[in-house]
Amino acid sequence: MAKNTNAPTPTPTTLEDWVKLLDGVRLPVPQASHDHVCRALRDSRSSVRKIADLMQDSPALALSVIRAANRHSHGSMTEPAENLEVAINRLGLKRTEELLARLPAMPQGEIPKALRQLQLISQHASQQANGFFASRLARLWQDIHWGSLLFLSPLWPLALTHPHLLEDWELRVIHKGESARTVEKQLFGARLLEIGLALVNLWHLPIWVQQGYRLLLTEQRELVKVLRIARDSEHPLRQQNRLDDDPTLRRWLNQPANTVLLANGLALSAHHAWDSPHSERWQYLTSLYLQIPMSEVQQQLHQQAANSARYHAMPDLWHPAVALIWPWGTSLVHASLQPAPAPTAEDLAKWRKQCAELLVEPSRFTNAIHLTTSARDALVACGMRRVMILMADRTHTQLRVHQTAGLPVEASGLNFVVSQSAVLQRLLAQQAQVRLTPLNNAQFSALLPNSLRSQFSGEHLLLRSLLNNGRVIMIVVADQGGGPFSDITLQAFGKTAQCIEKALHSFSQRGQ
Repeated sequence: MAKNTNAPTPTPTTLEDWVKLLDGVRLPVPQASHDHVCRALRDSRSSVRKIADLMQDSPALALSVIRAANRHSHGSMTEPAENLEVAINRLGLKRTEELLARLPAMPQGEIPKALRQLQLISQHASQQANGFFASRLARLWQDIHWGSLLFLSPLWPLALTHPHLLEDWELRVIHKGESARTVEKQLFGARLLEIGLALVNLWHLPIWVQQGYRLLLTEQRELVKVLRIARDSEHPLRQQNRLDDDPTLRRWLNQPANTVLLANGLALSAHHAWDSPHSERWQYLTSLYLQIPMSEVQQQLHQQAANSARYHAMPDLWHPAVALIWPWGTSLVHASLQPAPAPTAEDLAKWRKQCAELLVEPSRFTNAIHLTTSARDALVACGMRRVMILMADRTHTQLRVHQTAGLPVEASGLNFVVSQSAVLQRLLAQQAQVRLTPLNNAQFSALLPNSLRSQFSGEHLLLRSLLNNGRVIMIVVADQGGGPFSDITLQAFGKTAQCIEKALHSFSQRGQ
């Protein structure tokens, strides 16, 4: 039954073969979690609640125990175990200990990255579910918690055996906008949702997980109807009237099981981009489900993401909390220092002149150094004290320093390997702005190359990727000396970035 994760696994081409393969995978468990749980199981003073709490640190361990308990009780009149405490009681402590002995345990860092990344998204979803829904539906908090954590679990073994297929799917469906149905038929020979639902049924996972997959597969019409109403978020009374006119649709929307799907939609879409149409769609649906304004949904969404990052972030994994874009991130900032002084009228006049030069058409720049020098000067004029402009190579594997201001001379000779930093990978994948603050600095500085982060002392830093013809080619890193930013400088920074992008576009069109 165990799979050798180092050996290549043949790629199935049918639903049945995928289910057989993925059902046979034993997921690795972090050694530390494994040891803690084993000690607790052998300690007669440990309660089932304590053992269950320890198991939650490892999603793979929790899944294995719930699967085993439900497989053991399948065929009896007993309902499937919906949470970990029930599962442990069903198995008994002895059988639970025997199950742990059969699971592969290894140091956290040796567990394949693709699996840990997907489990991090599941943990983020669980945090969103607890933040948005558990307090409002308090008696159902166990169903909400476990359903949201395990919703993506059918994909966990896929991330272990065929991570490259998931990467191809993400690139083609999310970033290139290809049809999910077409891509999945080519890559897997079956729909991912169908594979997921088949495993959910085989493993007897919580019923709300099953309902979520069925909704996505067979209830698209209702989902589209609800989304049309949800988008009318500025007219809550009109939304309510439209739902009242369709009681069947209102009941469909208000099912508690939908909390599991909403939480995973929020977490999964945020993983790709906070401001994408996918993310916006799940925010609208959550706003309608809870009957709260979109602004409140976004504020809670970002706060829960930050909480999730504090609990679950790892240095080599991407967590979307690191990419909270200004001004959404402002509600998360608790700065004790005073903001840097705003630019003077003279500074702003100089800044406007620099931006005007960037916007001249046709482009006045004779080469890339000429353009980036002007871009650097505009950033300094808007109030930035330290600036670094990085240019990507053709393969997007390295970033080279093109311009600096306010930094040591040796900084101009730095090169960064993109694959070694989750933040740089994400900034190069799509347009984004990352703002480091005292709240997230300790967690996320580890996601940046040491040689880059060490150039900018302090807890406040901005990183922004800039596009040309739909492709990221430049990343700007800037601060105001490491302390809090002034509001005017932040606004001017955003406008400067837009001017640089226009200059890049004009420069690339010269001579055409």
